Amino acid sequence: MHGSRHEDDEHSTLEPDPRSKAWPRVLLSMAIVGVMVGLMIGRLTAPEERVLERVEAVQDGLDLWFNAEPRLHGENVEGTVAVVFQAEGKAQRGQLSLQGKPVGWRLQQSEEGLVLTVVAARPLSGTWAAAEDAGHWRVQVRLHE
Repeated sequence: MHGSRHEDDEHSTLEPDPRSKAWPRVLLSMAIVGVMVGLMIGRLTAPEERVLERVEAVQDGLDLWFNAEPRLHGENVEGTVAVVFQAEGKAQRGQLSLQGKPVGWRLQQSEEGLVLTVVAARPLSGTWAAAEDAGHWRVQVRLHE
């Protein structure tokens, strides 16, 4: 073999590939566009994250303010009041006065969401209700002995 000319299909240089190099690029571009469209649709259809904005101690309980309606589950357990909110928020604690006697409350993060625990030296029971107020959601936790 001398040179690069064809002699009985024996040559020293490669022939140009007849296949197009654009097809892998087209497939890669389509995959990238598909992923981007999927991310945008997922972002648009994702539910709004529920966040605890503030806690207010009121005359006979607590008012908890959220940016969206929280799912909640509460129980009166052995003289304490426990309410679980499916929302995000920071851990807090405080005290309030119920009929002139101190009552302690604590918010803490758990696997289920935010847990509000209200305890006192005497048995307590409570009721809770959520309502929309000026674009925010207020959960009223009312306590009584």
